[in-house]
Formats: sequence, structure tokens, C-alpha cells
Amino acid sequence: MVCKNCREKPVIKLTNSNISLCKNCYIKYFEKKVKKTISDYKLIEKNDNIAIACSGGKDSTVLLYLIKKIIKGRKDIKITALAIDEGIHNYRDKSLEFLKAFCKKHEIELKIFSYKEEFSKTLDEILKTYKGIPCSICGVLRRYLLNKKSKELEATKLATGHNLDDESQSIIMNMFKNNIKMSARLGPITGIIKDERFIPRIKPLYFLTEKEVATYAFLKGFMDKFNECPNSPYSYRGYVRDMLNSLESKYPGTKHAIITSFLEIMPLLKNHYKKDQDAIKSCSLCNEPCSQEICKTCQYIENVIKA
Repeated sequence: MVCKNCREKPVIKLTNSNISLCKNCYIKYFEKKVKKTISDYKLIEKNDNIAIACSGGKDSTVLLYLIKKIIKGRKDIKITALAIDEGIHNYRDKSLEFLKAFCKKHEIELKIFSYKEEFSKTLDEILKTYKGIPCSICGVLRRYLLNKKSKELEATKLATGHNLDDESQSIIMNMFKNNIKMSARLGPITGIIKDERFIPRIKPLYFLTEKEVATYAFLKGFMDKFNECPNSPYSYRGYVRDMLNSLESKYPGTKHAIITSFLEIMPLLKNHYKKDQDAIKSCSLCNEPCSQEICKTCQYIENVIKA
């Protein structure tokens, strides 16, 4: 088996096309695909101020590096690495040390905000009394902070490292939970209609699998091992991820088929749920957007964190 393009020794076999590529050809393939996604969906535009959600993991590190590379020479575009420190001992503290060094090396401004500063407790402290699934409360608090802090940074876009695996999992989870309305917000750029209270989220890695992202990160020498959040095995997403990985191993191309099918119906979903956007309110306690009088984050603060 040799590289399709140059006959060199391959480093990866692409599951959706059964093509093998060597290191140099794969890096070119990967970067070209990210650029095409950005171009096709107009993810980066003139005068954008982009906050890049970073954790120090493989996906966000690759995203940060590539956006920096792609906008090189563009004085009209600003980028800032935005990290949330949930306060997970022996996990987030280590990944943030890596992120700090990475941003310093590549001359990228880094802003770090924490649960401790914002909510008075770390996630580890919150979970001492919260008996639900850790990802449920953490996801709400994290999304809240990312949107709030992006607005404070006057960002026009919030870039996230979501890849094809992440998106296919979200689509299936929403279907299993009978929550198709949530899927209407998905896609390479999130949201149904523009609302100044929400910073649009863009996903330049949308069409690349987790394996492809990890391979690129390894080949570029960003990191040699990847640590998973210790709370992730307890999440519903974790079960869906394992199910899809099992299907993918038996029927290669399953994840790509989910994304392709979804993109065909996505415009219909967005159009159908446009009317529901009028129901979005502002939280009476924090003024952040929500569908109820009090947002889920403030409910957690009052009923869990302060309790």
C-alpha cells in the first residue's frame, strides 16, 4: 500500500474514500479541506474578530493553529484564544499549561476565564453536591461563559473545534431524545437567525473526522498523547459515540452519511423553526438569552451551586 499521490509510505487511510496518503500529502489534504469549508460556508469574513474556543486538546489546538495560518497577513481580522477553566484537577490544569505555551510560541493572545471566578466554585467542588450527570451541568455553564465572554471581547464569531464525529453524535442524540429543534441550530455555522445576544459559532473542522484531526495534530508535533475528560464516560454522548464508532468499524462511511443526509434537510429545519426564535427571552437575573424567565445557568447557580 502506497500514497495515492506520490507513492510514498502512507500514514492514514481515509474511510470515506478508501484513499491512502503519506505525511506531506495528508497535511495538504487536511488544510485544503479546512480552507474549503471556511470558503464554502463563509465562516470567516472581512473585519471579523474571532474568539477561538480552546481547551488545549487536539481539536481546538489544530483549529487555533490553522486559523492563525489561514488569516496570516490579514490585518482586518483579529483572533483571540478563549479558554474556560472548569476546575477539573489533574486534567484542565495540565491542558491549560500546554495551551499557554502554545499561544506564547505562536504569538496568539490568550484569555482564560474560570468557573471559580464566575460561579464561586470549581466543577470539582460543584460535583461534590450535584448528583446528576457531570456533563449536563458543565455543558450549560461552559456554553454560557463562552457566549458571555465572547461578547465581552466584542467577537463577531466564536470558532469551535467540533469535528465530523461531534456533529454526527449531536444529530443522533437529538433524534434519540426527540429534540429535532436542537438540530436546527447545528451545521458549519450555528443558529437559525441572527441575534446580537448570540455570538455565531463556526466549525471549520466540520467535515473532518476525529481520527483525521488527531492524525494531523500528531504529524504536526503538537502533542503525543491526548487526555480525555475524566467525567466524559458518564455522559449520554459517550454512549452514542461508542455506538457510532462500532457502526463505523463495521460499515465505514456511516458518520459521513449521517452528515451528508443532515445537510440535505438542514435548510428545511432552520426555516421551520425560524418562528420559534421570537420566543427567545433575556434572563431576568443575568440578562443572557434563554427560553424561560430564568436561564438554566442561573437555575443551577441558585439551586445547586449556592445550595
